[in-house]
Amino acid sequence: MAAPAVHHSRSSKTESYTDNKRKDDVRQANIIAARSVADAARTSLGPKGMDKMICTASGEVIITNDGATILNKMEVLQPAAKMLVELSKSQDIVAGDGTTTVVVIAGALLKQCLILLNNGIHPTVISDSLHKASQKAVDVLTAMAVPVELSDRDSLVKSASTSLNSKVVSQYSSLLAPLAVDAVLSVLDSSKPDLIDLRDVKIVKKLGGTVDDTELVKGLVFDKKVSHSAGGPTRVENAKIAVIQFQISPPKTDIEQSIIVSDYTQMDRILKEERNYILGIIKKIKATGCNVLLIQKSILRDAVTDLSLHYLSKAKILVVKDVERDEIEFITKTLNCLPIANIEHFREEKMGRADCVEEVSLGDGGKIVKITGIKDMGKTTTVLVRGSNQLVLDEAERSLHDALCVIRCLVNKKFLIAGGGAPEIELSRQLGAWSKVLQGMESYCVRAFAEALEVIPYTLAENAGLNPIAIVTELRNRHAQGEINAGINVRKGQITNILEENVVQPLLVSTSAITLATECVRMILKIDDIITVR
Repeated sequence: MAAPAVHHSRSSKTESYTDNKRKDDVRQANIIAARSVADAARTSLGPKGMDKMICTASGEVIITNDGATILNKMEVLQPAAKMLVELSKSQDIVAGDGTTTVVVIAGALLKQCLILLNNGIHPTVISDSLHKASQKAVDVLTAMAVPVELSDRDSLVKSASTSLNSKVVSQYSSLLAPLAVDAVLSVLDSSKPDLIDLRDVKIVKKLGGTVDDTELVKGLVFDKKVSHSAGGPTRVENAKIAVIQFQISPPKTDIEQSIIVSDYTQMDRILKEERNYILGIIKKIKATGCNVLLIQKSILRDAVTDLSLHYLSKAKILVVKDVERDEIEFITKTLNCLPIANIEHFREEKMGRADCVEEVSLGDGGKIVKITGIKDMGKTTTVLVRGSNQLVLDEAERSLHDALCVIRCLVNKKFLIAGGGAPEIELSRQLGAWSKVLQGMESYCVRAFAEALEVIPYTLAENAGLNPIAIVTELRNRHAQGEINAGINVRKGQITNILEENVVQPLLVSTSAITLATECVRMILKIDDIITVR
């Protein structure tokens, strides 16, 4: 009688026993994969960081120091590692700078989590403690931040040049930083001072020259030539500019067709009609006093034919053709005019006015069209970036974008914070002290979080070829003595007050880096199984 009962209890025991090994394995695999991605980006942190050379499948080569770009171009297959790529993307959107920092912090947090997991602490407990610690960290950062006014141009330039110092084009930061500040301040709308749309700053890249020739243009720049057929004008003063979206060319029918012409008189009639049609359009254009045409690229047929260009140059109208569709909005905003979609709507009030439209030839044979002295110009600005080769050009554009984002952060949140690993060490110290107050597992997890933050100064020192252990220990010591702004001065290779050395960054960059990194690590911790769906 007893035997089946024993058998029964044993079977229920086997049913209730669940295998946790696999879940641990998946977690471990996820963490290791994500950490390997973080380690790849780690060496490019800081002003002395190395650059990465990325070769894409199509044979294109990119040299960059920007964390978001590096991770974006890497072909990451492991799902958890993909989350780190998304992480740097979101940091790029929120703050624009600190894309490498955020990945490095996430990697360090994952390393600490692995140790905690191996000590048998439950993932949910770790996750909740990390969340608490990150909120506390943001408070600590806010407490040590210095408020900044937008009228204080120097501090804006300092923060922009700090952002540029870790890039390939760092030697030009004295030129690019003020340029970025002026660009952002010129598109600042006084009615809504917190919003800055970086689409209002257009970056035009032109090969040739060096990065030193980069300039800020009050007005518009087109990376195109003026259409020179039949000797049209290349410089127009007191210009009336029309942006047109229709075609100045003989009409075509909508269906595929061919006209068979049997004798010459008919052919002459066709040509005559074409000529009259084009002349009719051009007379209407000339009647409004318009003397500069920007013609949108057309998909259906040629926007302008040789014949129409000939007549336009006879009418002394300067033509820039093949304007891209997505540039139209920017152009109309800058010129304060309306795009004209049909010849019937061609009126004077739809045109923009400018003092001068001219074709400028750059030293090396390249030509651009510049529109300056625009009346009632919209809140936009154009930066003309030059570079000796395509790689430098692209990297200069990315670096400039980061600098613009830094200033945008300062406009959104008008606080500055020291750079050079100072905030991270301070956080580590304060969170370490706070963890001693907490009870139980939380205290362990918060201490791990505090230790993980030390990776930033450690990596900074390591990349600069200093002795990381000595530097970080000394840094801790200085912070314990109450020097909040002590950080690593990479140039001198020692620890100095970083605020006085003008190494500053916006508060938003640091806070969003910590919150986003914690968020990402919590996501990875909570995953206990990967299910592939075929």
